[in-house]
Amino acid sequence: MEMRTGFHKRLQEIQDNLLIMGSMAEKATMRSIEALRKRDVSLAEKVIADDHRINDKRFEIEDTCIQLMATQQPMASDLRTLVGVLNIVSELERMGDYAVGIATNTIKLVEEPPVRLPSGLYAMAEKAADMLRRSLSTFVNRDSEVARAIAAEDDEIDETYDVVLRELIDTMITDPETANQAIRLIWVAHRL
Repeated sequence: MEMRTGFHKRLQEIQDNLLIMGSMAEKATMRSIEALRKRDVSLAEKVIADDHRINDKRFEIEDTCIQLMATQQPMASDLRTLVGVLNIVSELERMGDYAVGIATNTIKLVEEPPVRLPSGLYAMAEKAADMLRRSLSTFVNRDSEVARAIAAEDDEIDETYDVVLRELIDTMITDPETANQAIRLIWVAHRL
């Protein structure tokens, strides 16, 4: 019984760390968009510099999961949780990489003449951050009904992406000299 109590305590710590990592990925995404909005190179550089923390958190969580699997022989539901965590941390790390990509594009865009940013970029970032936050909470709380509802909300982001894409294409057609900036912003929207 003592071993199972210790196991469940470690499993809870893993889930707590998963929430921390999710918060880190969310902050990186929102900071990268804020850097873009303000044309703030120092904030973009901070997003890039802080990415190692997200990577380190991923490896810490993965190591703990693998150690628990190897030493504690988790039951089916606990094993599913651990495998789910392993998949999620990989995606959170990728989100951090996307934030770095947005920050990198921001630095390059600052070197170009300003172009009007589609307002949909902010809406996409806010919606994605909200979905991330609620998804992780849903995973930890095991609420499959809410999880399905959140997954359906992805269509809203796709619709906003289509509007942003059309707006940026129109910008390039109207003013071909903005093509480079518009292409970078399309890349940003795609990552969101």
